[in-house]
Amino acid sequence: MSARQSQIDAFLAWLRDVKRLAPSTLTTYRHDLERFDDWLGGQMPTADWPDLKPDSVRAHVANEFRNGLSGVSLAKRLSAIRSFYRWLLREGHAQINPADGIRAPKSPRKLPNVLDVDEMQALLDHPGDDSPTSIRDKAMFELLYSSALRVSELCALRWTDVDFGQHLVRVVGKGSKTRVVPFGSKAGTALQSWRALAITAADAVVFPDRTGAPVSTNTVRQRLKQWAQSAGVWKRVHPHLLRHSCASHLLESSGNLRAVQEMLGHADIGTTQIYTHLDFQHLAKVYDAAHPRARKKSG
Repeated sequence: MSARQSQIDAFLAWLRDVKRLAPSTLTTYRHDLERFDDWLGGQMPTADWPDLKPDSVRAHVANEFRNGLSGVSLAKRLSAIRSFYRWLLREGHAQINPADGIRAPKSPRKLPNVLDVDEMQALLDHPGDDSPTSIRDKAMFELLYSSALRVSELCALRWTDVDFGQHLVRVVGKGSKTRVVPFGSKAGTALQSWRALAITAADAVVFPDRTGAPVSTNTVRQRLKQWAQSAGVWKRVHPHLLRHSCASHLLESSGNLRAVQEMLGHADIGTTQIYTHLDFQHLAKVYDAAHPRARKKSG
């Protein structure tokens, strides 16, 4: 094992044992750092981590971008390298952080797909059946769309987080940040139907699996896919699509970007602004169809 690889392993062990990072996060760090190490081995085989200068990091980023890695992925790669060098500096194994100040190239931002209002109504008005699983599923999907929840937030909910009187739900989002968001009457009705069948202890999980543990995110995805097919919605439907659709529909109706940002739990309003592109697309279509000075005259 090379000296460079040994230090990567030591850094990952520190992240695991001291920072208590999740296994999936550790896997991402390992992948990014080992890709950087592989590239470095071809360019500077005898170099050690303290030998690197910012030009080496820039060259790696440029090479990966030319090979098709997106700006978002490169930003994550740079974040991993910066974190690694902060640890090397702390341990006395480096004198500078060569990734500081280096930015990833920007990739064109991909607009999220959404269901239009009619498609969403077809999905959520589908009755399912009278089984407890179907009643649970309907409550899950109504709440995902009504409150623009992330699927992980939905799975972690407990009944103590649900305020039926105020029609509010408290969720813990990214960065362990808590926010309180409203839910609509249809979601409230679906939740009440499910609560009548479910365990209603104050601290019980709202959506448990057969063992009583929180339902898994994969189960929610699979059930939603099956539900969409039964409802005759043949787009690729997944939990985050319901979140995207809620944000888009709210912005189209209200134009209140700050309120949508707060509801989604975005730390940066720039993340929310992607939905303004969807709003402008909708406006352009309406304009082209309706404005007398926009339509091309036939003949």
